Amino acid sequence: MSKSRLVYKVIQGKDVSDGAGVKLKRTIGGTINYLDPFLLLDEFKSDDPNDYISGFSMHPHRGFETVTYMLAGFMEHKDDKGNTGLLQPGGVQWMTAGKGIVHSEMPKQDNGLLHGFQTFINMRAQDKMTTDPGYLDIAPKEIPQLFETDGSKVRVVAGQYKDKSGPVQNILGNLTYLDVDLKPGAMFSEYIPVGYTAFIYVVKGCGIFGPVQNSVQVKMSQLAIFDSADEGRDSIQAMADDEGCRFLLMAAMPLNEPMVRYGPFVMNTELEIQQAFKDYQSGNF
Repeated sequence: MSKSRLVYKVIQGKDVSDGAGVKLKRTIGGTINYLDPFLLLDEFKSDDPNDYISGFSMHPHRGFETVTYMLAGFMEHKDDKGNTGLLQPGGVQWMTAGKGIVHSEMPKQDNGLLHGFQTFINMRAQDKMTTDPGYLDIAPKEIPQLFETDGSKVRVVAGQYKDKSGPVQNILGNLTYLDVDLKPGAMFSEYIPVGYTAFIYVVKGCGIFGPVQNSVQVKMSQLAIFDSADEGRDSIQAMADDEGCRFLLMAAMPLNEPMVRYGPFVMNTELEIQQAFKDYQSGNF
């Protein structure tokens, strides 16, 4: 019988700003530098246009993929490969930087709530300079949604949950990305393969994670990292408190490769980072 992994670390989101002053709450890439293969997890949430209206003007990336998931508001994407897209509430943007891409992400609203998440996922060394840049704008209706008997809801952004598969198919091919919204007191359990990196980020409410006899409370804007599974503990288990709990669950197989990051580039050596800057400055992206 499957047993829950243990929570070994809880991280509080850190308030930062990025782009042209967009206010964010950062966990991976901030409080913790790297959670292989996850490079970054940002939550942007504000109903004050001054916190987000300047957006993220044209900037380069190389060596990783981004997944942007919107809960409220609209974000427009443009890149130097001719791709454009309008990210809607409940929709997902998946971008592969690969050999190099220059893009912008700009809010398309003057007021109201803008709320979403951006995740950076590393690529294998062999794929970084052999993969052409790519972009996919996924509409809300394309994301499978399952309702449990207790009224709880699970949206499948990537990977599989029960008989539903998510539309995001990243280069690694093993990403799980679930949006889990539990009713008060509801329970949740999902199998995660042995050896995979796994974490949850609480979007709303509060939940209890891990086995009953050794569980940990995780509150809103906190990220909980699970220990490496063994054959006896290979699932993520959660129970919502009296107000319910909404959280993102992500998991993927670690790369176990050297990683060097500098600004918008993520490679495997310092020399590759230097080359990325040279290529960008000379227009060879």
